[in-house]
Amino acid sequence: MEFKWTVFPLHPETPKEGLELADLFAGRDLDLAAMQQRLAAVAAEVGLPLEPRTRTYNSRLAQELGKLAQKMGLMEAYQKSVYTAYFVEGKNIALRDELLQIAQRAGLPEPEARQALEEKVFAKEVDDDWQRARFLGISGVPAFISGKKLLVGFRPYADLLALLKPE
Repeated sequence: MEFKWTVFPLHPETPKEGLELADLFAGRDLDLAAMQQRLAAVAAEVGLPLEPRTRTYNSRLAQELGKLAQKMGLMEAYQKSVYTAYFVEGKNIALRDELLQIAQRAGLPEPEARQALEEKVFAKEVDDDWQRARFLGISGVPAFISGKKLLVGFRPYADLLALLKPE
């Protein structure tokens, strides 16, 4: 079975300086505090550190840098570094300087990371992932596809196991 990470444009309209979560979800009948509590409970269940946050940031450049990490065999370290920066430290992952620090913590060589960001080396690969997500009807994260089956959102472990069973 092949496992492939792809990226998704979650709130691509978010400006570089970020957006308050209250503004992002304005006009929707959502309880942000309850959402944060649910997310914290899920994170705690699987042993992930998570700090409450009030802002979201554009992840486009982080996704492009992730393609470099994937190419270099450092995706797992990069994902952990981005996760920690964003969900634990509250860093703005739309900023190149922040991303270069994240890359350094993940073991990515600085010259290659800087070049990937400045020259948009992996922009087309990210665009292709976004287009594929739209084609498949993916509307949120995480999303899992196996064969012709699709699961979107945080789902119980049993659902993931069922997804992987052959039809």
